Amino acid sequence: MSMNDLKFKAFAVTNEIDLNKIAVECNIRKKYTWEEPLLLQGEVLAIIIGEEPGKDEQILVFSFGSIVFINSTYQHTELLLRYLKTIKPDIDIGRYERFQEDYVLHPVEGEEIELTDRYVQIPKMELFYPELISIVIAKSVALEKIEEQLGKILDDLESKIDNLEKGKLNIGNKELAKTTSRIVRHEYNTIAYIMILDKPDITWVNSDAADFYDKMSEFFELSDRYEVIKSKTEILKSIIDGLATISHSIRGLFVEWVIVVLIVIEVLLMVFD
Repeated sequence: MSMNDLKFKAFAVTNEIDLNKIAVECNIRKKYTWEEPLLLQGEVLAIIIGEEPGKDEQILVFSFGSIVFINSTYQHTELLLRYLKTIKPDIDIGRYERFQEDYVLHPVEGEEIELTDRYVQIPKMELFYPELISIVIAKSVALEKIEEQLGKILDDLESKIDNLEKGKLNIGNKELAKTTSRIVRHEYNTIAYIMILDKPDITWVNSDAADFYDKMSEFFELSDRYEVIKSKTEILKSIIDGLATISHSIRGLFVEWVIVVLIVIEVLLMVFD
């Protein structure tokens, strides 16, 4: 790798970050929407990390909970995360590396674009490359985090289905509501929030940027992974509906039996009288 390479490190640290809160803290006079990341560099970044940033160092913070560090050191990564934790307390600094993606932008003059698992080779540096790579790997780590959350919900439901097969379905309304809320929250974090299928603004005005973004998205299988998550979420919802129906039926049956028993007791009491 050459001196002109840009090294990217992406982490998914939480479900949602309020970029406008950080912008106000950093005196950045700009209103952020969900789509665009907050870019920290130069003087603003120097204030946060307490020293001059390195050559070409940038940090992009995404509203859906991912952070991408470009040419950052381990120390600067830790300093920024500590700073973010003051704004977003649920960031787990001890385990921030759980969901991560490393990538390198490798400019080689005159060569074709070449995508690999570890780096992308480009013929010449354009401004859109770092931003688009950051967006793709930020979405990729966010998906990784969601895939794990979805796995946990599915495991939890599997134990309930096992109980159902054994004829023991003792699932209360509270437990059902809790599981349903986890699924709804998961759906909000994924489908409504990461906007996997939304394209960055630059891709609408620059055809090279659009081609590059499409290639990167396809290479990281963003759409396919998104569709798998979406279909698994639909399956989860239908399982929960089924469990709720069975649970209500069992409860209805129980109430009917109680009424029958009470009637029998009443009849017996009348006979004894």
